[in-house]
Amino acid sequence: MSSEPLAIRTAGLRKTYRRGGEEVVALAGVDLEVPRGQVFGVLGTSGAGKSTLIRCLNGLERPTAGTVEVDGVELTGLSRAALRAQRRRIGMVFQHFNLLNSRTAAGNVALPLEIVGVGRRERRERALRLLDLVDLADHAGAHPAQLSGGQKQRVGIARALAAEPSVLLSDEATSALDEQTAESVLALLRDLNRRLGLTIVLVTHQLSVVKQMCDAAVLLRDGVALDAGSLAEAAARPASPLGRVLLPALPAESGDDERDAGARELLDLVVTGEAARAAVAPLDADADEPIRAALRAAGVAWELLAAVYEPVGGTPVARLRVALDGSQEARAAARRALADAGANPQAPRPATEEAIA
Repeated sequence: MSSEPLAIRTAGLRKTYRRGGEEVVALAGVDLEVPRGQVFGVLGTSGAGKSTLIRCLNGLERPTAGTVEVDGVELTGLSRAALRAQRRRIGMVFQHFNLLNSRTAAGNVALPLEIVGVGRRERRERALRLLDLVDLADHAGAHPAQLSGGQKQRVGIARALAAEPSVLLSDEATSALDEQTAESVLALLRDLNRRLGLTIVLVTHQLSVVKQMCDAAVLLRDGVALDAGSLAEAAARPASPLGRVLLPALPAESGDDERDAGARELLDLVVTGEAARAAVAPLDADADEPIRAALRAAGVAWELLAAVYEPVGGTPVARLRVALDGSQEARAAARRALADAGANPQAPRPATEEAIA
């Protein structure tokens, strides 16, 4: 369990529907903890339960079982009036903007404030401040038909911030945008997270968005949370389903499977942090790099067969495949030395595993 202050916690979250006389399980007992100030990803393919989860988090859906807490308040036990009041602390950004065409950008941003009875002058002032925050101050009087897709989404983000929420939920907010526009919107969300201390939950089927944006994530499949936690920690855990998605399997080397398994052992290594970049350097570089030092200390012959390197959740991560030659005792000593060096040795897995299984 996390020792950090939590923005969101779910326990045993279950949601079922009736369809054609049969029970459909959308969420099957999901447990989540999202610390305050994080960007947290909800990753999965279509039908995984992502949208149902986010609708339970913002109180639009009542769970069949389990609890949802936002900022320490259990939503599932609130009356309708109390739930409406609590939902003002939860901002929502939609995939298709959901702007009112009859209103200007400023009018759309001010709408949530108008609904709760904020005065005209204050509504106008806050809407203009928020449009400035999302770099649209000069478009306050424009109607949605006069805005690009990226600008519409920025208006949607400003509107979601109107009630000064502590949590912002984003449901596939960039999937309807072109790549360049999506990048700018994601950069804006990350900036808002840092400047405002805003907790952001990103629902997406795009692995690249999670890698670029998130501190932590949950991997959903068929309503089940397969794995959840820090991206860097998941990438370093040998058995982590989330880590296996974040760092896909290395391609097999030609002839790897035909080599003599009695004297040669293949291992995949995961290295995080400052050592990751050095780990994938040429063999004659970085003589003091921890992985090479561990293998030399074990006195085992070895060969680097393949390597990949990329940042995951802001942390450098490298995956390497090495072949160890020698006796069983020498290879066992090498595995222990690698583990002590933080390399997490594990058996190679097939390169044919699904990206988001």
